[in-house]
Amino acid sequence: MSQTLSHQTVLLVKATVPALEAHGLDIVREMYDRMFRNPDIRDLFNQSHHGDAGSQPRALATAILAYAANIENLAALAPAVERIAQKHVGLQILPEHYPHVAEALLGAIKSVLGDAATDEILAAWGEAYWFLAHILMARESRIYRELAAADGGWAGWRTFTVDAVQRESAIITSFVLRPTDGKPVLRHKAGQYLTFWLEIPGQAPIKRNYSISHAANGETYRISVKREDKGLASTWLHEQAVPGTVLKVAPPAGEFVLADHPERPVVLLSGGVGLTPMVAMLETLVHRHPQQPVQFVHGTLDGTTHAMGLQVRSLAATAQAAKVTIFYEAPRAQDAVGRDFDVAGRIDAAWLTAHTPLQDADYFLCGPRPFLRTLVAALSLSGVPADRIHYEFFGPADELLAA
Repeated sequence: MSQTLSHQTVLLVKATVPALEAHGLDIVREMYDRMFRNPDIRDLFNQSHHGDAGSQPRALATAILAYAANIENLAALAPAVERIAQKHVGLQILPEHYPHVAEALLGAIKSVLGDAATDEILAAWGEAYWFLAHILMARESRIYRELAAADGGWAGWRTFTVDAVQRESAIITSFVLRPTDGKPVLRHKAGQYLTFWLEIPGQAPIKRNYSISHAANGETYRISVKREDKGLASTWLHEQAVPGTVLKVAPPAGEFVLADHPERPVVLLSGGVGLTPMVAMLETLVHRHPQQPVQFVHGTLDGTTHAMGLQVRSLAATAQAAKVTIFYEAPRAQDAVGRDFDVAGRIDAAWLTAHTPLQDADYFLCGPRPFLRTLVAALSLSGVPADRIHYEFFGPADELLAA
C-alpha cells in the first residue's frame, strides 16, 4: 500500500467538501441501507445507534467530512482513528468486512450525488477509503494480537456465566460475570468496556457495550446496566439474566482509560449510569495510588436512582486524598444532605470552578449526551486544555465533538 495519497486524490477529495457538507448525511444513510441488506454485515453493528433517531449516521457523516477536510493533515485525526479502532475491536470487525463498506460507500456517493460523482471523484474516494482502511486494519490487528497474547486474554467471543446479580438502584442492576472455562480473565484498564453478543429469542442477534464497573481482579468482570425505556438488551438482562445465564463476550476494549501512573489530580465526573467506569477508576486509584488526589463527582435524580453510593464512599474513605460529592437534581424528603447526597441541583461550571483544580487536573467524564455537551463545553471555556478532558459515552463520540 502507498504510504501517501496521490496529489490528485488529495485535490479531488478536498473538492468534495462542499458536497459532503450539503449531502453527507444522505450519503451515509444510503451507505448503511446498502450494507444492511446483508444480514451478516448488519449484525456486526449496534442497531440502537441507527434508524431515524440513531446517532451513528450523523456521527459518520461528521467523520467523513473531517477526513476530507483534513486529508492533508491526517495526524489531526489520530485520536479519532484510535477510538474507531477500539470500537471495531469491540464489535469484532475484521479485514474481510472492509470491502463491503467500500462498495456501499462508493455506491452511496454515486447514488446521492449523481452526475457530480464522476469516475475521477469515485476513484479518488476509493483510494482515500482504502488508505484509511489499511491504517485501521493495521491498528486493529495489533490490538487483536495483544488481547489474545495477554494473560487471561482471548480472541473473538468467549462465553461467560452470570455469577451474581446485584440490584444497585431502582433502575440499575449489576451482573458479575465469570468465564465458563474457569480460566483467568484479562486484567482490563479502568474505564474500558465489554461488548456482548446477545441472542434474544425472537430477535436478530444484537451487540451492546457495557462499561466494566470494578477494578481488575483477573477472575471476573462486573457490568452495571441501566434499564432503558424500550431498551431491548437492558430489559432482557434485567428480566432474564439470572445466575447461570451464559453470555458471549468480546475482550475489553476502549481508549477511555486512566494513565498507568497519573501525574496530575484526577476529577471523575459522571451523570446517571455514567458512573460505572468511574467506580472502576476510583477503585483502581484507591488501591494502586492511595495518595493520588481524586474527586468523585456524580449527579443523579434522587435516592431511588443513586447506584453504588455506599461502595463509592467506602472506597474514598480508605484513601488519603479522595473526596466524594454527590448531586441530587430533585432530592426527595427522605434524601438527607450529608448522608445520601451533598448538593441539590446539577453539576455546573460555577461549582467546578469553585471546587475542582481546573488548572491542574485531568477530567474524566461519562454520562448522557446533554450532561457531556454541557460540561465538556464548560471545562473548555474555563481554560482546561483538550488533552486533559477525557470522555466516554455509548454512542458515536464524534457527535459530541461536532456539537
